[in-house]
Amino acid sequence: MTDKLILRALKGETLPVPPIWMMRQAGRYLPEYRATRAQAGDFLSLCYNPELAAEVTLQPIRRYGFDAAILFADILLICQALGADLWFETGEGPRLSTITTPAELAALKPSHAIHDRLSPVYETVRRLSRDLPDETTLIGFAGAPWTVATYMIAGRGTKDQGPAHALKAADRATFAALIDLITEATIDYLSEQVKAGAEVVKLFDSWAGSLKGQDFTDFAVKPVAHIIAELKRRHPGLPIIAFPREAGQGYIGFAKATGADCVAIDNSVSPDWAAAHVQGDGCVQGNLAPHHMVSGGPALVEATRAVVQAFRKGPHIFNLGHGITPDADPENVALMIETVRKG
Repeated sequence: MTDKLILRALKGETLPVPPIWMMRQAGRYLPEYRATRAQAGDFLSLCYNPELAAEVTLQPIRRYGFDAAILFADILLICQALGADLWFETGEGPRLSTITTPAELAALKPSHAIHDRLSPVYETVRRLSRDLPDETTLIGFAGAPWTVATYMIAGRGTKDQGPAHALKAADRATFAALIDLITEATIDYLSEQVKAGAEVVKLFDSWAGSLKGQDFTDFAVKPVAHIIAELKRRHPGLPIIAFPREAGQGYIGFAKATGADCVAIDNSVSPDWAAAHVQGDGCVQGNLAPHHMVSGGPALVEATRAVVQAFRKGPHIFNLGHGITPDADPENVALMIETVRKG
C-alpha cells in the first residue's frame, strides 16, 4: 500500500515525479468510452451497471497508466437515492425534481436509506478493487453538500446557482436542513465506498466559488469538515481530497479548516500562487488548464512543466484544474503524461 505514489503524496511526501490522474479521465474524449456508453444505452444505465462502469473506469488506466483510477459514477446519484427524480436530457445535462419547500424536503428518504439504490456503485468499487493493477490507487468520490444542494433546489445546473442562493436567503431553515441531510447521506455513501475497496475519497464542490464570506464558511467549509471528521473516525488513516472549485482566497487554510489531506486547485489560480499560499498546509492537486488537452502542442508542454516546477518543493498530485472536455485529443493526454514523467 505505501508504495502507491498517490498514497505517499497524500501522506505529505514530496516525490521526485508527481503522481498523476485526471478528472473525468473515463469520459467522452475516449472512443472506447463512447462505445461502452452506447452498449449501456444511456448515462444512468452506465452508472448503475457494475460491469460496464468498471470497464470505463479501467479504460484510461489501460491506455495511459495513470497512478489512480476514479470510480465512474455521478455526483447526483445520491439525490436519486434520497428519493428525488433524476434523469438526463440529451445534450442538456441532468434534470431533477426540485426540493424547495419543507414538505418536499420531508418527502425525501433518511440518509441511511440510500444503500439499496446505490448498491450497484458499491459493486463497481469491489470489482475495481479486484481488477486494478497493484500500483494503481482507487479513488471514490461524492459531491460536496453545497454543490449537490444547488442541483436539488434548481432541478438542474445553473450558471450562478441563483435558486439555491434564493432559498438560502428566503428559508434558511429548509436550506440548512437539506444541507444536513445531504451531509449525513454523503458520509454513509463514502463510508460504503471505502468498505468496498476505495483507498482515497474525494469531495467535489464544483460550485464552492459562488459562496462568499460567512456562507463559504457555513456551507463549503463546515459540512465538508464534518464529513471528513466522521469518515476519519470510521476509517482511521483514510486519505481525503477536497476540491472547493474557484474558491480563490478560500483555498488558503482550507485543508486545516476541513481536515482534508489534499486540496485540489482549479486553474483560476496560478500554480505559483497555490504553491505559496496553499501547499504549506499539505498536498496540493492540480492544476493544468483543461483547454491544453484540446489545443496541445508546445504550449501544453510548457504549461505542464510550469505546474510541475511550481509544486516541486512539496507534496503534489498532478491533475487538471477541472475535468477533461469531450473535445480533447487523446494524444494530448499522452503528451501531458510523458511531459510529467520525463520532465
